[in-house]
Formats: sequence, C-alpha cells, structure tokens
Amino acid sequence: MFARQAANAYAQVGVHTGAMSASPHKLIAMLYDGARAAIARAKFHLEGGNIAERGNAISKAIDIIDNGLRAVLDHNAGGEISANLEALYEYMVRRLMLANLRSDAALLAEVDTLLESLASAWAQIDEPQPALQDN
Repeated sequence: MFARQAANAYAQVGVHTGAMSASPHKLIAMLYDGARAAIARAKFHLEGGNIAERGNAISKAIDIIDNGLRAVLDHNAGGEISANLEALYEYMVRRLMLANLRSDAALLAEVDTLLESLASAWAQIDEPQPALQDN
C-alpha cells in the first residue's frame, strides 16, 4: 500500500512539474489526456464493480472537462467554434453523469471517443513558435 501511495505522489509531482513548464497549447493537450485517463479508470472500476472509485474517476473527468477545457474557452476570440465546443463539453458532462447513474460503459466510451477526436484535432494545430530575435 505504501508503495502505491509513493508512486501516486511521484506521478503527481511529475504532472505538476509538466504543467508548470507547459505552453498553453500543451496544457490543453494535457487536459484532454487527463480526461481520457480518468474515463479509462472509470471503465476499469465499472468492470470491477467498484462503485466508489468509478464515481471518483467520472467526477475527475467531469472536473477536467468543466473546470479545465470549458473554463478556458475564449468566446471573444473563438466565436462560433468556442460556442460549439462549450455545447459539446456540456453534452459530455451530461453523458458522464448519466454513465455514472446507469453504470453504462457505452456512455463512457462515447465521451472518450469525442475527447479522442478533439485531442487529435488539437494536435494537428501547430503550436505557436516564439519569434526569433535578431542579434
């Protein structure tokens, strides 16, 4: 048990360090990865019959989508795309809540597929490069 706690603490330090040094583009990619990882844990706990841990994992995914991805949308700059993403994130949150209520792996898979598509599209966007300075 202690080894597991130590490994979790080490992983948290790694994630925190990565987030502190990541660009805004990379942070969004990390949020997509984190939400998908939480859904994978929820599927695992659903199959194992561990209701409490399933609920915790689904809550984590909801938190990442709602307070991470949705919260950073820039409606002024993003216009219609931003509005569509907000609606999609709200849909995902509702589907995750329903998945938890119904113990429904198909709903978890649906949200994971949506996140995978968004993450893939996000990865195709070139990350802005810093301008080179003349000496």
